Amino acid sequence: MTIKNTELRWGAISQLLHWAIVLLITAIAILGLTMTDMANGPSKIKIYALHKSLGLTLLSLVVLRLLWRYYAGAPRPVPGTPHWQERIATLTHGALYLLMFALPITGWLFNSSSGYPLQYFGLFNLPKIAAVNPGLADLSQSLHANGFWLLLLLVLAHAGAAFYHHLFQHDDTLRRMLPMRLRQAPVAVEAVPAVVAPAPTPENPDVP
Repeated sequence: MTIKNTELRWGAISQLLHWAIVLLITAIAILGLTMTDMANGPSKIKIYALHKSLGLTLLSLVVLRLLWRYYAGAPRPVPGTPHWQERIATLTHGALYLLMFALPITGWLFNSSSGYPLQYFGLFNLPKIAAVNPGLADLSQSLHANGFWLLLLLVLAHAGAAFYHHLFQHDDTLRRMLPMRLRQAPVAVEAVPAVVAPAPTPENPDVP
């Protein structure tokens, strides 16, 4: 497997960033959906802090992935893909990147405008990006929550399209992003020369 992307498939770095982001979004979503219903206490504060730190990590990885894509390029569309599907895929990817930027930023904005401190895994504090402002806090919280549901919808559509290509169109859309690409090697069948028995003759009647 190559590190850089090729015309046919994603390289190792792009695959690593892609699946790391998938796992991060899954973890952030699970924490975000459960932490609001938790009883107030130290455990809830820790879960909120973890949610914020993972969100900042997501923001960093998305920036890194875009920079790597700019440097390493991207594979060409799978041969035979209709132009309208290419267009939808491009728009979907753009919307995904936009939301993966917007969600951490709106979360950071909500945190700052609410007057809460923001630490990255307890290692250091990050600066506030807004003064305390209840109105801005409500707006950023609403954008953050609604943006999450939109991101979830696009992620499901993106994954569904990949599986549709894999299961029904049988192309490499999904396989070229997998760390271990499964290739079905063609079976080489060696032609075995047929042995033709000589026909019996009067001079050699015992030939079968």
